[in-house]
Amino acid sequence: MSSITNIPFSVLDLSPVFEGETAGDALRKTLSLAQAVEKLGYKRFWLAEHHNMPGIASAATSVVIGFVAGGTTKIRVGSGGIMLSNHAPVVIAEQFGTLESLYPNRIDLGLGRAPGTDRPATLALRRTLTNDGEEFPEQLEELRFFFKDVVENQKVQAVPGAGLNVPIWLLSSSGFSAHLAGVSGLPFAFAAHFSPEYTLPSLELYRKTFQPSDDLEKPYAMVALNIIAAETDEEAEFLATSQTQSFLNLIRQKAGKIPPPVENMDLIWNEREKALVASRTGGSIVGSRETVKRKLEEFLEQTKADEIMVNAMIFDHAKRLRSYKIIAEIFGEKSAQSAA
Repeated sequence: MSSITNIPFSVLDLSPVFEGETAGDALRKTLSLAQAVEKLGYKRFWLAEHHNMPGIASAATSVVIGFVAGGTTKIRVGSGGIMLSNHAPVVIAEQFGTLESLYPNRIDLGLGRAPGTDRPATLALRRTLTNDGEEFPEQLEELRFFFKDVVENQKVQAVPGAGLNVPIWLLSSSGFSAHLAGVSGLPFAFAAHFSPEYTLPSLELYRKTFQPSDDLEKPYAMVALNIIAAETDEEAEFLATSQTQSFLNLIRQKAGKIPPPVENMDLIWNEREKALVASRTGGSIVGSRETVKRKLEEFLEQTKADEIMVNAMIFDHAKRLRSYKIIAEIFGEKSAQSAA
């Protein structure tokens, strides 16, 4: 059974661009966060591919992974994820082969099948809207082929990439990739930070369909959660309103940077919007050290997750670093003390 004291804990960072700041500011804060959580004992630091979103600076995900890996020494750095249908598989093999060559045994390749953006940007990326994700299994196999050793008469090689061991994860916010990860014998990461209602069914499907492979002998499921910790429940709830407003803006189709926290969300949204945001963020864990620990224990008891990945979109960078330190202390005092 998973328990807080022995489970690995990791970070999902979207390189959020806060109001009054630039993408450059966001990316420098991403590196600052990665350096801090490395000292705190976090296992991975993943970045996500999103496009056409002024509040997210990690669109060129492979480039940002290289920036973060180059500024750290031991934490694993990867994608959570690369939206494979936006790219030729050989290009992703070359990009991550390059990253693995530069930072050996530290690179993860998490893959999603959604476009990571809206319809106009999808068209700009793919030049067509005919791809609906159904081609994802075929693209996955093509990508895995390019990471294998070159065979005789192979006309196209990934250089670098061929013969390198870059762990591939499948990401999901529903059941499609849960099943595919299971039958493919790959590690699985679920996006409970914006799709909480599908968490338990997707984890059950993954474990039920899992088939051992050369990559993995038994199922390994990581779950991404919004976790915001502070000295008190009230402070944490206040800090969480920046993230809440960002989800509200998505629902309103109002693109923009991440706003500062507010004292009262009821002055901003109506009841319908409140319910819609709750459906996306209802699995979030927000509170003091004691509250977060209790809710994490309950979550682990429900999900039996093998690893937790933490996402925290906090406007004040010092408060954001503090949140991740509190979470590290919850997962294990030894890890937190090493950074003191």
